[in-house]
Amino acid sequence: MILVKRPITGPGTSTKGYASIVGQLNSSFDSPRDEDGHGSHTLSTAGGNFVAGASVFFLGNGTAKGGSPKARVAAYKVCYPPVDGDECFDADILAAFDAAISDGVDVLSVSLGGNPTAFFNDSVAIGSFHAVKHGIVVICSAGNSGPADGTVSNVAPWEITVGASTMDREFPSYVVLGNNISFKGESLSTKPLPENKLFPLMSAADARAANASVENALLCMAGSLDPEKVKGKILVCLRGINARVDKGQQAALAGAVGMVLANNNDSGNEILADPHVLPASHINYTSGVAIFKYINSTEYPVAYITLPVTKIGTKPDPVMAAFTSKGPNTIAPDILKPDITAPGVSVIAAFTEAQGPTNQDFDRRRVLFNSISGTSMSCPHVSGVVGLLKTLHPTWSPASIKSAIMTTAMTRDNTMEPILNANHTKASPFSYGAGHIRPNQAMDPGLVYDLTNNDYLNFLCALGYSDKQISTFSDTPYECPSKPINLASFNYPSITVPTFNGSITLSRTVKNVGSPGTYKVRIRNPTGVSVSVEPEKLEFMKIGEEKAFTVTLEGKDNGGMKDYVFGELIWSDRKHHVRSPIVVKWF
Repeated sequence: MILVKRPITGPGTSTKGYASIVGQLNSSFDSPRDEDGHGSHTLSTAGGNFVAGASVFFLGNGTAKGGSPKARVAAYKVCYPPVDGDECFDADILAAFDAAISDGVDVLSVSLGGNPTAFFNDSVAIGSFHAVKHGIVVICSAGNSGPADGTVSNVAPWEITVGASTMDREFPSYVVLGNNISFKGESLSTKPLPENKLFPLMSAADARAANASVENALLCMAGSLDPEKVKGKILVCLRGINARVDKGQQAALAGAVGMVLANNNDSGNEILADPHVLPASHINYTSGVAIFKYINSTEYPVAYITLPVTKIGTKPDPVMAAFTSKGPNTIAPDILKPDITAPGVSVIAAFTEAQGPTNQDFDRRRVLFNSISGTSMSCPHVSGVVGLLKTLHPTWSPASIKSAIMTTAMTRDNTMEPILNANHTKASPFSYGAGHIRPNQAMDPGLVYDLTNNDYLNFLCALGYSDKQISTFSDTPYECPSKPINLASFNYPSITVPTFNGSITLSRTVKNVGSPGTYKVRIRNPTGVSVSVEPEKLEFMKIGEEKAFTVTLEGKDNGGMKDYVFGELIWSDRKHHVRSPIVVKWF
C-alpha cells in the first residue's frame, strides 16, 4: 500500500514471480482488488477518509479515519494464495517497488516481511533502499514472531520498522463461574447466551475424541473433540498453534454453546478481540489457570459468558503486544530495531466483503469494518503520520522524518509508569525501539539526525559487502571508503554498542529544524556504564545548522553481567526533548 500526494498512473499488480511457480494465471489475478481484507484494512488505517458510524457488529462505533485522510492512495498487490508456504514472491515485491517509484509516491507502507536475512538477499530491503534514494519514506512491519528475542524483521537502517502495542480501547466480555467469581476477557462475539442461565464448563482436554491427543484437544484442533462430550457445554480451549477463531469454530462444530480461550504462558496478559462465531471470551494466562483449577476442583463446574461491550480509557496503555517481534537486530546488531511502536492490537479499519471477518472458509458473515491485530496494523499508523509530516515538511529527508518520529516518542504509559510487556514486565527498546509514537510532537522535533544515500552505502561497506552485493543497491559502481566507517558512529537516532569491551567513543551530528536555541545534554546511564558527552551544550542560530558531538561510554563494575543494558541521551532546550535510546552489551 502506498500513500501519494501527486496524481499517479494507478494501482496495479505484480504476478510474474508468483506465476513462475504456479504456472499461467487467469485474468482475476491481474486485479488489485482485495480478496483477503489485509490490504483494505492497512490502506484505510494509513489513508482512509472520514466515515461516520463505523463499527464491528456495532462495537467500537464511531467515526473512522486513516492517519492521512486527505491523501491519495494506491495499492500494489504482491501477495497471492500460498504455495508451499510462500505467498509474497521477491520478484513481485521488487516490481511493485519499481512501479511505486515510477508513479512518484511519497510514502510507502509495507505490511509484509519474512525471516531476517542479509540485506542483499532481502527484497524489501533492496526495494526500500531504491525508494529512499528517491525521497520516499518506507515504513515496515517488525513481524509477529514475539515474544522471543532476536525475531524482528525488516531491519535495514533506511526503513522505519514498527512494533505493535495496545490502545486505550477494549471490548470486555466476562466469564462468570458458578462460584460467582468473574474473569474479564475480550471478544467481538455477536451471539449472546440466554440470560440468567449457567452452562456446564469443560476443559477441552476432557473432551478429546478417541483418536486425538490430549494436547490437540486442549488446543481445540480440527477433529480432536468428541461431540458427545462437548454438546451443550462451554469449552475452555488453550491458545496456540491454530487460529484463535478456528478454535471457536471447532468448538461450535462439536456442539459447544460457548468458548473460553485461555492464554498459554508465552501469551501472558495479551488478550485480543476476535469476531468469534459463537459466544466466547479470550482471557489471560492467570485467569486461565484459575478457571482450569475451578474445573478440576468442582464436581459440577458451570459458567456464563457475557456479551462484549465497548470500553475506552483503558489503563495501563500502551502495553506491548506479546506477538510483536523483538530485537536485537540479528543482521546488523549495531542498529536498534524496531525503531518505534504504534497501535496494533484490535484495530478497527475497512475490510473486504469477499471474506468473512475471521478469514475462515466457514464464516459466511460479511462486514465493512473489521478488528485485526498485528504489526501489519501498527505499520500503517506510522505511515499515516509520515504522510502528514511530508505535507508539513516537504523538504525533509526520509532519515529526518524517521528521526523526528523516534526522538519524540514516549516510553511511559498513561499511568506515567514505564511501558510494560504483555507479561507485566518492564519493556525495553528491543520491544518498542525509541518508544510509542507521538504524532503531534513529531511535527516539531527541534533537532534531527540525518543520513544520506552515501551514508547507507558506506554502512553496507562496513558490513563487508562485496562490490557485486553493493551494486544491488547502487545504480552506479560505488567505491567504498579506504577505511570503513565505525558502525557505532553511524548517525542513527539511537545508539547501540553490541560488543562493549569497557570503553568506546562514538560521534553523532544533529541538524536544527526548529527555532534558534541552546540545547543541553541529559544522560540516563545504562547499568554499569558511565556516559559522557562533549560538548554538553549545543547552540543553534538558524534552521539547517548542524553540530557534532561525541559520546564516550566507560565501563564500571558490571558484576560480570553479559546481558544488554539500556539508557538514554536527551538534548533539550526546555521546549524540545530530543531523546535517543542507548543500548549496550558487554563483550
